[in-house]
Amino acid sequence: MAARTAQTGEKAPASVDRPRRRHRLARLAAASLAGVAAAGASAPWEQRWLLPLAVAALVLLLQREPLRHAFAMGLLFGFGYTLVLTGWVRAVGTDAWLLLSPVVAGYYALAGLGIALAGRLRGWPVWTASVWVAIETAMSTWPLGGFPWTRLAWATVDTPFALWLPWVGASGVSFLVALAGAMLAWVVREGKARPIGAVVVIGAALLVGSAPVLVRPESLTSSWEAGLPTVTVAAVQGDVPGAGNDLVAVHEQVTENHVQATVDLAERVESGAVPRPDFVLWPENSTAVDPFADEQTNAGISRAVAAVGVPVLVGAIVDGPRPDAVLNQGLAWLPDGSTKERYTKRHPVPFGEYVPFRSLLSGLQIGRLDMIPRDMIAGTRTRPLDIAGTRVADLICFDVAFDDSVAAQIENGGQMVTVQTSNATFTGTSQQMQQFTISRARAMETGRTVVVASTNGISGVIGPDGTVRAQLEPRTTDIAVAQVALVNEHTPAVRYGSLIRQLLVLAGLTAVIAAVIGRGLPRLRGLRSWRRR
Repeated sequence: MAARTAQTGEKAPASVDRPRRRHRLARLAAASLAGVAAAGASAPWEQRWLLPLAVAALVLLLQREPLRHAFAMGLLFGFGYTLVLTGWVRAVGTDAWLLLSPVVAGYYALAGLGIALAGRLRGWPVWTASVWVAIETAMSTWPLGGFPWTRLAWATVDTPFALWLPWVGASGVSFLVALAGAMLAWVVREGKARPIGAVVVIGAALLVGSAPVLVRPESLTSSWEAGLPTVTVAAVQGDVPGAGNDLVAVHEQVTENHVQATVDLAERVESGAVPRPDFVLWPENSTAVDPFADEQTNAGISRAVAAVGVPVLVGAIVDGPRPDAVLNQGLAWLPDGSTKERYTKRHPVPFGEYVPFRSLLSGLQIGRLDMIPRDMIAGTRTRPLDIAGTRVADLICFDVAFDDSVAAQIENGGQMVTVQTSNATFTGTSQQMQQFTISRARAMETGRTVVVASTNGISGVIGPDGTVRAQLEPRTTDIAVAQVALVNEHTPAVRYGSLIRQLLVLAGLTAVIAAVIGRGLPRLRGLRSWRRR
């Protein structure tokens, strides 16, 4: 015979290795492109249909892969997803963007491992989706408070998936998106050999997708707000002069813009052009200096409050309890000058609003750290603000993306939600629209009207059903005046959202453990041999 077989211990011919290597590289590139596709579901592209397809693509790529390859594919998916989705971080600095991305991508590398393991269990699409939620939950918590910006749920607004938000919350919706992707992957992989099973899976997916359409959550209907007492809220967008992205350089003018806009509002109220508000909402950083220490700022705010004659929720930077500390607060400034009711931002941005491990890093002489001379202290308030008898769940900027900032205040009686945000640094980027979309998701999840005030956009009013009732043009000085229903009822997501998240995390962890110690154990040999290399 002319053909020869390789002897035991001999290496495969290079001609055989090359196609395998090319195939492997193609799969790695495909994982990265799947991450890019997932980012395409969010602003500025908002191609929502890409989201479950991107998940399906990653799940298919991970099928029957050695764990080391699954780790690499998850990592590349994470890089593609994060680098594209958070391109707006470059407004802070390219270095910040490049440092954030590998941290987030590392979580998707772990997701790759978990999904590969879960794929060896019966009913693996369910366990795959649970693993995804477990990874999102961990990423939203650690390190340094976490980064919840990449959760699948945020990109579902204006899709049937979002109709589930009042029922199961953000974590539950992320689960459903991941489940849809995993079920699609199952159909592609197994459908030809198991056509009846494919029909059942497709039918189940359609049933889940149509359920909230057929039985619409009450909070998404007009009856949710019918007959409830209302308050009138005026959200002021003062604008940032110049290029709009350097608020600190023109902070005095920014404050004056908000003062003058509120005085003008008072004149319009007196003329009968607009109804008198019950309170006025100013954005985060409407004053970038402590109004209790700066006489000019204090006088300006007092003039605005006196003119309108109602409380103004002022976004202020306030000196902290020690010289090297600062607070980012929402101050309910009453006509008598008192500011008893205050909310302090719960999730300051690491390396943007405070420097972790400052004592260790100070000796490295990193110039960017000198731009943050004082560390912002995180707030702990879980009760809504009491503003003229209205219980207001206040959030400051990125707080809106964190579950703990929202849920506790609603559970403790919050009747509406306000979001005070600056976003001036991110003028002209997709960050502004992404954050506004997250605010829309929170409105649907909580069944509350959300009023957003930003220094230069995006400001607006969002109904409990996620519809935008008013939106101000960015980079303008303007005011949105809206009637807001005061809701006391809780959606199922508010009541059980935390429990749903915990159960899904537990299911994901259990699946991974079961795969490791059970049927999946023999398949870990590849990982052990890789470690010995």
